[in-house]
Amino acid sequence: MELHFSIIVPVYNRPQEIDELLMSLSLQSFKDDFEIIIVEDGSNEKCDYIIKKYENQLNLKYFFKENSGAGASRNYGMEHASGNYFIILDSDVLLPIHYLNKVCKTLTLNYTDAFGGPDAAHESFTTIQKAINYSMTSLLTTGGIRGKKNAVGKFQPRSFNMGISKIAFEATKGYSKMKYGEDIDLSLRLINLGFKTQLIEKAFVFHKRRSTFKQFLSQTYNFGTARPILNKKYPATAKITYWFPSLFMMGIIFSIIGLFLGYWQLWLMYKIYFIVLFLDASIQNKSVKVGFVSTITTLIQFLGYGTGFLRSYANVYFKDTNRL
Repeated sequence: MELHFSIIVPVYNRPQEIDELLMSLSLQSFKDDFEIIIVEDGSNEKCDYIIKKYENQLNLKYFFKENSGAGASRNYGMEHASGNYFIILDSDVLLPIHYLNKVCKTLTLNYTDAFGGPDAAHESFTTIQKAINYSMTSLLTTGGIRGKKNAVGKFQPRSFNMGISKIAFEATKGYSKMKYGEDIDLSLRLINLGFKTQLIEKAFVFHKRRSTFKQFLSQTYNFGTARPILNKKYPATAKITYWFPSLFMMGIIFSIIGLFLGYWQLWLMYKIYFIVLFLDASIQNKSVKVGFVSTITTLIQFLGYGTGFLRSYANVYFKDTNRL
């Protein structure tokens, strides 16, 4: 099967991100033609003037539509694409020069109707960007489920770096109306319909994540909120590991209470964990500062996901409501 790529990027009020992403796309070593579809999701700060900078270098299509969220904007882009294989990217990623070559080579040798790739931190990223990347991808924090692990069963691609064939898109109708967790929902529907997925480890992106601590807390809270809804929709995918962030935070509370009551063992375990995490993040990023901030972002991640998960679980299984 000859691959014709259409790269789909939704954007909302982030013209600078589109500029940086398009620059990285203009530097790709990939020799075949590919198209890029930018879907402006009702932005006040439009990126149309950025598009004009690259229209002589790249095959670009630009659409402006009313705000409807990232999932619907991705569907809109795929509906207007001319390729037979769609690559979905977030606007806050940068592509290494080899990205499209790696994707094309892997799909040629081992074709699947969907794929996902990891995210990484570029050396130019800020301290908090590197720390968030560590917290989101480390074996010590997430178990490496976002692409750092070889032994992944039925891999569930995430929409910051995801590919899906036109055939699979037409079969699934793309992203659902879920506000959060819509990419996992799409991945699970693909798998249930018999489409194969894979992780392409070498097709990584540099994920900038222009987040503050507060924004990261909100983002991880939303991730946690989505999971019980997905578990109820797809019971076979529910795992005890999804409870770990909530249990982790409850354990911290109990360790503090225990410390005041003279029981220090649990507190010591948490202390050792964060020391190990600090050392690992410092070594991986070659920065003690990043190591320290990584302990903060990890705590924020567990707090956000854990509280979002518990609240959503109560709503889904006891109130029987769907808040997404």
